Amino acid sequence: MRTFNIHEAKTHLSRLVDEAEKGEPFVIAKAGKPKVKVVAIDAPKAKRKRRIGFMKGAYTLPDNFIELDKKLDKEIEELFLGKGRK
Repeated sequence: MRTFNIHEAKTHLSRLVDEAEKGEPFVIAKAGKPKVKVVAIDAPKAKRKRRIGFMKGAYTLPDNFIELDKKLDKEIEELFLGKGRK
């Protein structure tokens, strides 16, 4: 996305608005820091990309996951309640 300083945007505002209307948004900056983004009013909102499955293959669960989970539950319980208490 193109960035224009305030002076440049004021000088070419009409052209920049026409371009934004055609689907080319731009940013107006002040002292090099982005301040506003100009987009067409009827521009469709950008859809967030769905990231389902992006971690696929990054980890695996062991076959004895259920037993490990029960053991961990017991350890956590002992930390909160003390050993041998319920």
